[in-house]
Amino acid sequence: MSKHERWNALLELLAVEGRLEVDETAATLEVSPATVRRDFDELAEQKMLVRTRGGALAHGVSYELPLRYKSSRHASEKQRIATAVAELVGEGDVVGLNGGTTTTEVARALALRAGGGRRNAADIPAPVLTVVTNALNIAGELAVRPQVKLVLTGGVARPQTYELVGPLTAGVLNEVVLDVAVLGIDGLDLGLGVMAHQEDEASISRLFAGRARRVVVATDASKLGKRAFARICGLDDIDVIVTDSAVPAETVARLTDLGIKVIAV
Repeated sequence: MSKHERWNALLELLAVEGRLEVDETAATLEVSPATVRRDFDELAEQKMLVRTRGGALAHGVSYELPLRYKSSRHASEKQRIATAVAELVGEGDVVGLNGGTTTTEVARALALRAGGGRRNAADIPAPVLTVVTNALNIAGELAVRPQVKLVLTGGVARPQTYELVGPLTAGVLNEVVLDVAVLGIDGLDLGLGVMAHQEDEASISRLFAGRARRVVVATDASKLGKRAFARICGLDDIDVIVTDSAVPAETVARLTDLGIKVIAV
């Protein structure tokens, strides 16, 4: 197991348990206690956990893994979800994408779908899709795609998720109109709506939803029925939810009763 894989597994455990002990973690990961201690120390230096005597604690009440360590969770489900979301987007649409691992996959699927595209006299692909995003990693991938017109909001970068937030981000979003907003979320509660861990990211996602003709939530089924700290919007603002086949039938029925189209892939 490489260090990256080990850290990924370790942080996943910490996100679930909230507290880890060296010996138990070593047994779970099938490595030596010395390796786990070294990993704990290095992760503590990066402010990704709190070191304790004999173990480690998650930071804060609502623990959020950095994006680079979340990318492997439910990977195949997210790719299927992304493909299904891309099929909901028409040629020429203006699409808003907030940050996250699922919306990153959506950006890749959109770029592939627009891959053929129109060409000008110099045989250069002309943009067939406009993407507005506040996510630096998504912008980095799409900037080299000539078939996609990319609009990156300004703002202050959050290192956990690569999202730009704040008044500069809001200023750009208030000046654009979207055909569809695709939102990655951290939780969905049937009573409260969709949520994010961070209030500044939630406010930007709320703006994406408010500027769009259609709002699509792209999330794996593990987020359904969970709550996060900050509310993005109510379910009455959501048109479509694209998720994976693990979604309970009862949840699909209740969402459908609320007028939301549920696509489970």
